[in-house]
Amino acid sequence: MIVLGIETSCDETAAAIVTAKGEVLSNVVLSQIESHKPYGGIVPEVAARAHMETTDAIVARAMSDAGLGFDQIDAVAATGGPGLIGGVIVGVMTAKAIAFGQNIPFIAVNHLEGHALTARLTNKGHGDGLDFPYLLLLVSGGHCQLLVVKGVGDYERLGTTIDDALGEAFDKSAKAMGLDYPGGPAIEKLAKNGDATRFSLPRPLKGRPGCDFSFSGLKAAVKRSIDALPPGPLKEKDIADMAASFQAAASECINDRTKNAIALFRERYPTGSHMVVAGGVAANKALRDGLEQLCAKNQITLIAPPPALCTDNAAMIAWAGVEKIKNGDTSGLDFAPRPRWPLDPNAPRAVGAGVKA
Repeated sequence: MIVLGIETSCDETAAAIVTAKGEVLSNVVLSQIESHKPYGGIVPEVAARAHMETTDAIVARAMSDAGLGFDQIDAVAATGGPGLIGGVIVGVMTAKAIAFGQNIPFIAVNHLEGHALTARLTNKGHGDGLDFPYLLLLVSGGHCQLLVVKGVGDYERLGTTIDDALGEAFDKSAKAMGLDYPGGPAIEKLAKNGDATRFSLPRPLKGRPGCDFSFSGLKAAVKRSIDALPPGPLKEKDIADMAASFQAAASECINDRTKNAIALFRERYPTGSHMVVAGGVAANKALRDGLEQLCAKNQITLIAPPPALCTDNAAMIAWAGVEKIKNGDTSGLDFAPRPRWPLDPNAPRAVGAGVKA
């Protein structure tokens, strides 16, 4: 079985071809970073227009790279949400057109489920692969959650952000430091030469029960600390030290909340032995190193997909399509794109979390 995947939920236009054996035959990603950089963040209208202009060409390139014609694919999957609705519509309509024209199944994929199942693609061929259930830390620009992946389409949320996602905190803190968008890679690079002890930043919710996250206080503290510095342009050392201090605080918060989730996961699912970290922020090496140490200490195996498959891509969407087809789960051509699509719709609403729950 060969599946074409299309991803257009945010600021990457992507298409990929993946087989049921886990072979990635092509994986094309076109970034819009340069288009959004002048605004210091993603502009939904700009993103949607870029998807409209480039999706057909990116799909054609993915097909060409794989050496396949449309008559050789067995299904087409596209991100159906959550995300910026203009972009999601472009990807869904493109996939529907291909599915209708080729008379093949169409699968609407939850973008978050794409991230959640990526490790089952990248870990394929390593021993017995990755079995359910496993613990998942999903950390990105729009989401920060701890979930139990019990099966395809079956998720139990243990914790979520009650305000900002970590990726958002990275970007806004970087902006306060005068760094370009996107902020995550810039902070990670500068933090390597910074003093993580110079600025006393808070660790929101650290030491408290539960698995929820909070990063708005940390982000605000970065701005206050910068404003308290002597007037004038920030010095390179100031920025490096703030980057290191912020990254250290964020990592401590992640580890503290994840430690609670590991204990809860073990209690509820004694046979579970793996934890996965996925999403764009999972590409941060310092964050990964901290989680590696935490998991080693708690005797649970950490799996992190390669950085290129942590950020938004279509290989994860195609693979999620493979997983869903195996379960007999396809979508009708009347599927409506969804700007919000929780992985665990039955989870209680987290106080203060709003739509990010």
